Amino acid sequence: MNIYVGNLTYEATENDVRQLFETFGEVTSVKIITDKYTGQSRGIGFIEMTNKKEALAAISDLNDKELKGRALKVNEAQPKKTYDDNNGGGNRGGGYGGGGRDRDRGRRNY
Repeated sequence: MNIYVGNLTYEATENDVRQLFETFGEVTSVKIITDKYTGQSRGIGFIEMTNKKEALAAISDLNDKELKGRALKVNEAQPKKTYDDNNGGGNRGGGYGGGGRDRDRGRRNY
């Protein structure tokens, strides 16, 4: 089961998070998201646990628990939305084309 953790202090390491979650069961992966340019933590991470029951217990017990002075926000991770999930992203406009009150600009009526 994939778990989202938010409000991580920038000093928290993947090892810190792993140790916290391993008290509930087997952790298969921990990933703290970092800024791709600076390498600094963005304050969120994802934990993968093999056993759903243990993962749900971790979510329940660790939500609002402090880690290095910050109250964690722990939830089941939601699937990442893709472009197709939004049916093409809606009408964003753009491009060229007529329409509106200025469409006849430049035409002369003789």
